[in-house]
Amino acid sequence: MALAALSGDEQGIVFTQLCNVLDPRLAVALSSINNELRMATQEGRQQLRADHEAAAALCLKVGLRSCMALREAKEVYWYNKGLTADELALLGTLGSVLPALETLVLVEPAAGPDGVQRLAEGLGAGALPAVTMLQIIGMHAGDAGASELAAALGRGALPRLERLSLYNAAIGDAALVALAPTLRRLPALEHLSLSCNPFGDEGLAALVAPPLPAGAPPPPAGVLTKLKLLSLSRTQITDAGCAALAAALNSGALPALEHLFLERAPSSVAAFASALSVWRPGLKVL
Repeated sequence: MALAALSGDEQGIVFTQLCNVLDPRLAVALSSINNELRMATQEGRQQLRADHEAAAALCLKVGLRSCMALREAKEVYWYNKGLTADELALLGTLGSVLPALETLVLVEPAAGPDGVQRLAEGLGAGALPAVTMLQIIGMHAGDAGASELAAALGRGALPRLERLSLYNAAIGDAALVALAPTLRRLPALEHLSLSCNPFGDEGLAALVAPPLPAGAPPPPAGVLTKLKLLSLSRTQITDAGCAALAAALNSGALPALEHLFLERAPSSVAAFASALSVWRPGLKVL
């Protein structure tokens, strides 16, 4: 009776709020209350059906028995499922209806150069609310993907993110410069792996010690205060970049850092250790 008393626009708003691509039953049931509402939501129901069928096809492709299995999943490990950029874009839009998901690991090089970008574009505010670990491995992000990921994080996606890995993701200096300010604002970030990417000293500086414009106020306190692990292995960081990183640590940056990986970077661990003049209890440089 209360729903019947609402205007058509108000009923449409209620219907839209109840639309869940992975579980459309409630929205469909609401739209069947009366003929007026059924007519008013016809176009919305058709779109919901099409979106649900696309989501169901995605679930079948990755080996899940149903959309409900994805909706209830706490961990998703998708390795070489042959996902396209369009399917990753769909996964991004599903981020708002995956309340239980805590771990998302994607190894989908077949998605091509736009895969990470399309995934990030679909992540709206509050998407993937419970995810604490995101790993994107062997997938091209590049400048565009990094910028879109920064935008997604900036609008409130992945609000509980603790562990982020962008491994072999074509993150160069420009990409890390675009992404770094957002990473520095993540309050819960503890592990950050950027191994096997082609960025060098410029990208590293943007992450740990960005230069300040003349007359600018000092950076806010509390930047990356929980970061315990930083992996920079197989990047293009030189000894000069290591010296800048050591200077930043000497000045109090990354106060919780316990593990720093520099394996097979052009820089040397010895150069870094010699520049690190302040003893950091528990810091291991590998």
